[in-house]
Amino acid sequence: MEALNVLVVDDSGIVIMKLSKIFKELGHNVVGSAKTGVQAIEQYAELNPDLVTMDITMPDMNGIEATQKILEQDENATIIMVTSHGQEQMVMDAIDAGAKGYILKPFYADKIQAHLEKIFAAED
Repeated sequence: MEALNVLVVDDSGIVIMKLSKIFKELGHNVVGSAKTGVQAIEQYAELNPDLVTMDITMPDMNGIEATQKILEQDENATIIMVTSHGQEQMVMDAIDAGAKGYILKPFYADKIQAHLEKIFAAED
């Protein structure tokens, strides 16, 4: 798999740092980050990343709405939701909205790598 340009979206700076570190360890480029759904939409338009990791619960606009709006701009956007246990219905709503999958907190590099391979193999 070639290096992806990744936009990390989460209202927690710590989560952004952890995810960014994992993506860099896996050989990907973190091209931007956002802490709100509105910022995510703006950053997506500006950066045109290969992958967006999208938190579900954020101030101003949740990750499901932000996913829908990004997909309205670019129907080929690859967005995976970042979620905690207990948000299964929201994850299903996000998948229905067009997200390509989800990763559960806490994150592990091997799980993220396996998930990316599954998503990007399906697109080839």
